[in-house]
Amino acid sequence: MKRKEKRWLAVLFLMTAALLVCVFWNLSAGSTKIGAGRILEILAGKEADSSEASVILKIRLPRIYCAMLAGGALSVSGYLLQTFFANPIAGPYILGISSGAKLFVAFVMIAFVARGAALSSSAQVLAAFAGALAAAGFVLLISARVKSMSVLVVCGIMIGYICSAVTDLLVTFADDSNIVNLHNWSQGSFSGLNMTDAALMAAFIVPTVALALLLSKPIGAYRLGEAYAASLGVNVKALRAALILLSSLLTATATAFAGPISFVGIAVPHLMKNASSDTRPLSLIPVCFIGGAAVTLACDGLARTLFAPTEVAASSVSAVILAPVVIVMMLRRKGARRD
Repeated sequence: MKRKEKRWLAVLFLMTAALLVCVFWNLSAGSTKIGAGRILEILAGKEADSSEASVILKIRLPRIYCAMLAGGALSVSGYLLQTFFANPIAGPYILGISSGAKLFVAFVMIAFVARGAALSSSAQVLAAFAGALAAAGFVLLISARVKSMSVLVVCGIMIGYICSAVTDLLVTFADDSNIVNLHNWSQGSFSGLNMTDAALMAAFIVPTVALALLLSKPIGAYRLGEAYAASLGVNVKALRAALILLSSLLTATATAFAGPISFVGIAVPHLMKNASSDTRPLSLIPVCFIGGAAVTLACDGLARTLFAPTEVAASSVSAVILAPVVIVMMLRRKGARRD
């Protein structure tokens, strides 16, 4: 076995172990503390009618599933965007794609509630997908005219600010109390999600990640340049469209249920690439998914427990932890260019 493959396996093992630790911690920690033995009994189906079982099975476990799926989706989305733009500082949050998805979901939700109707989870995902595609379309238009990645990133941040500002206005001036409660969702939170939400998230995210894995070979060729990929018979235009569609759907699904979770999509793929020293998409996509799931679950656990019983937004925790990673990444990139 080659040294690079051994390192990749080590990273995969460590990320899986970290994910399992985070799962157990999130099951046990909280206002109701539950011991390890008790958790195993509940998961095995014993005493399913107890209050502790209700906390585990109806509140904490669905939240864990949703955090894992959202984190994995955002991380893979970030990897696909970084491949598309050939730049490690591209990501769904930085480029405003998450904010575009958030804006469309808020707008459609307000429109439905104003008419006395409920917005289904599938409709939420479709609205978020439309918003993500709209924001991605703006970024693509800008990228066609601007060659500087730093200018593109600034434009993406501006798009994100505009979308967030409009979303805040919609929420602020909404009359219905249920709409006002959208403020918590718009900050990025997994609170209140259930097993139905987790199942629907999985129905969108798992096939999309599987499609990304199936495209590993053409993605690997594309990373070496469009001309090289075309010489190998890759349909470059179709692949570029697929990268945007897949990354937008992953971002949209995570945002539709949890709101925007910041910096996971940009920081985790970069960390996984550096840790594994493996650039092959077939290797990086699974590691990015597991790493994103572990990081997001850890952030959600901290959001629940740091200031208990008060809960902060998971997105705020992820920003505090991962924003410094992005800053260091940008400084190193700047230093490498000067050298």
